[in-house]
Amino acid sequence: MDMLSISLFLLCALLLLLGAGLWVAFALTGVAWLTLSLFTSIPAGDSLALTLFGHSSSWELAALPMFIWMGEVLFRSKLSEDMFTGLAPWLGRVPGRLLHTNVLGCGIFAAVSGSSAATAATIGKMSIPELTKRGYDQKQILGTLAGSATLGLLIPPSIILIVYGVATDQSIARLFIAGVLPGLMLMAMFAGYLCIWSWLNPSKVPQEHEHLSLGEKLYRSRRLIPVLLLIIGVIGSIYAGFASPTESAAVGVALAHLLSWRYGSLSLRTFKEALMGTVSTSTMIAFILLGAAYLTTAMGFSGLPRELAAWIGQFELSPYALLLALTLFFILLGCFLDGISVVVLTTSVILPMVEAAGIDLLWFGVYLVIVVEMSQITPPVGFNLFVIQGLTGQNILRVAQAALPYFLLIFSAVVLITLFPDIVTYLPNQMGN
Repeated sequence: MDMLSISLFLLCALLLLLGAGLWVAFALTGVAWLTLSLFTSIPAGDSLALTLFGHSSSWELAALPMFIWMGEVLFRSKLSEDMFTGLAPWLGRVPGRLLHTNVLGCGIFAAVSGSSAATAATIGKMSIPELTKRGYDQKQILGTLAGSATLGLLIPPSIILIVYGVATDQSIARLFIAGVLPGLMLMAMFAGYLCIWSWLNPSKVPQEHEHLSLGEKLYRSRRLIPVLLLIIGVIGSIYAGFASPTESAAVGVALAHLLSWRYGSLSLRTFKEALMGTVSTSTMIAFILLGAAYLTTAMGFSGLPRELAAWIGQFELSPYALLLALTLFFILLGCFLDGISVVVLTTSVILPMVEAAGIDLLWFGVYLVIVVEMSQITPPVGFNLFVIQGLTGQNILRVAQAALPYFLLIFSAVVLITLFPDIVTYLPNQMGN
């Protein structure tokens, strides 16, 4: 069989296994087993044992459950209530007013959860009833939440950046720092769009009649301070070189428990729920990563990625043309798979051609995460759309329509970091100096 026939065969096998309802990790393992058994002379069983043992002992992987645990603890704390109470007094005179609480709230919570779905659920539970009660436009409530919740994938500590770093052997600390400026840029773009929309639609933005003094605003925002210090401590310690991502995650977990206890949210029940949520999520991601590692090993022995990269090289695509093709491919793939699965499924095949095109793998990691962000708000399997549908009972297509402007803004961010790659690489390069 030629390379194209083998690729189509393996792709059909993967789609068949996934379509049959098999877990992603086991589908990846099954395709890897088929690859080794049919197209190489390598013993599939021996390779599986060696791969699982070798990749399950990665020290970098230890940061993953720690950051998930930190997010689970804060998810069950009173953070969301404090966030709305702390942010609302400062936004009464900003164009768009309290709709900005979705953007800022998601940005803050993204920095302590690392999960897009958790960000959408936590901020949505708090903001949707409050903004609806105050008479804000329903479409913008849904759109700002759907779009801004995707920041959970990018703003560090991002779980998907840890997954990419482990899968591609990139520095997780540098990936975290690389995500800071693009994350802030996206927040600014969302807020700017809201301001323009509110100027064009003043009748859809209710007036806020509460006028508070500076002292009252500061008093209402007092409980945001510990959370902001937690974020600065976790990210700042990595940037300054004081701690590795794993060490800063351990400190973050301890401080998250301390904050939860200080504000009366920590109990035996919430502790158990956070712990079980961490175990469940971490195990799922670990299984997917091990399956992907086995598939990467199988692909390496088969020589398929190298041949595929050479085949695509025959078309002599420029780096920009290659990125455009990959963007469309990832958006399409993201319509059917979650972001982590998209990353681990594609890295073994995509990275050789990306490296051959001379694209920086650190920059490509942030690019990939932003593109995956778009897939989180595209039907039929946009995870954020499902979360918001569950919160509101709205038709998923209506939620997707509300999120469309934010989809276009995220696409604009992809264009910007492609034209100006320093947006991604500036801070990591400073870190290296």
